[in-house]
Amino acid sequence: MPLYKTLSPNSQTTVKIWNITESYEALLQPVKLRDESMARVLGMKSELHQRGFLSVRHLLAEFGYTDADLYYDENGKPHLKDGKYISITHSFTFSGVIVSDTEVGIDIEKQRQKIGVIAHKFIGYEFDYLLNTAEDYINKLTIIWCIKESLYKLFATPGMLFREHFLVIPFMVKDEETIAWIDYNDRKYRYETRFLEFDGFTCAYVC
Repeated sequence: MPLYKTLSPNSQTTVKIWNITESYEALLQPVKLRDESMARVLGMKSELHQRGFLSVRHLLAEFGYTDADLYYDENGKPHLKDGKYISITHSFTFSGVIVSDTEVGIDIEKQRQKIGVIAHKFIGYEFDYLLNTAEDYINKLTIIWCIKESLYKLFATPGMLFREHFLVIPFMVKDEETIAWIDYNDRKYRYETRFLEFDGFTCAYVC
């Protein structure tokens, strides 16, 4: 059971990360899925996505939950039946779940050079400080993407745009934390964000 890492950013919040090394069959065998979840797994064209989905169910079990404790709203945002807040992510060979007493979001992404090609689509204000950090440009881009994706998952409001509505304050990679803002519909929301890098991946979470 490759539970890769457990983090506790505060007394109300826990993050668990899974390194997906098992086969599809090994991941499927111990878990009990609702019919709709099983249909969803079987409908996935990629075994990588199937393994990611199943690894999340193993992470739920680490928190003491089952597939039946999880449901999704009309915007695709996951919820727990006991009222705690949850966010879910998986990318290639890693998955992550954050559970908290307050609203949260999490994202994991593989660090890849091609993120530089799409930077203009999700970076606006941040270019002002990114252009002076050539040596860790890709790392910082990936962190910003993960933070903004986490904010989007937390807010779960159609029409929000990464470039226009989400701002990430300047940071150093070694600090592993920064502040992010949502500026939407004439209201501003401030969030504490944390991030970490491991095995060529980046994880960020906000609360």
